Amino acid sequence: MRLLIDSEAAGGAVSSLEVTMAQGADGAAPHFHTRSDELFFVAEGELQLLAGDRIVTVGAGGSVIVPKLMPHAFGATPDSSARILIALMPGVERFEYFRVLDRIAKGESDFAELAAAQEEFDNHFVDAPAWWAERNAHRR
Repeated sequence: MRLLIDSEAAGGAVSSLEVTMAQGADGAAPHFHTRSDELFFVAEGELQLLAGDRIVTVGAGGSVIVPKLMPHAFGATPDSSARILIALMPGVERFEYFRVLDRIAKGESDFAELAAAQEEFDNHFVDAPAWWAERNAHRR
């Protein structure tokens, strides 16, 4: 993940990032935002995206807007890597959010820290069994 524009730098209008995923890699777990709509633009490869109760595949050059309060998740398709650009509008400060994710990845923290900060980062995790069933169906 590479943060491109944080909310503070854009006067609160937007925060944006670039995410590169290997073939079949998971991106974000199912969650929703209460304050921001989210735009996904697929720059390369194919993205699998949960948007509400639908799971869609979006190819290079395609985009999807997920309105606030809609549960969503994303990952590269089983047959492709993906490079995507994401914009949250209005913006949310993301630097500290990514620091938390980095600590979890390094084993210096756990998901309890992330769960405790859901309101601060406007990232509210949800259960989405259909998403995980679809993602896991291709890993056997």
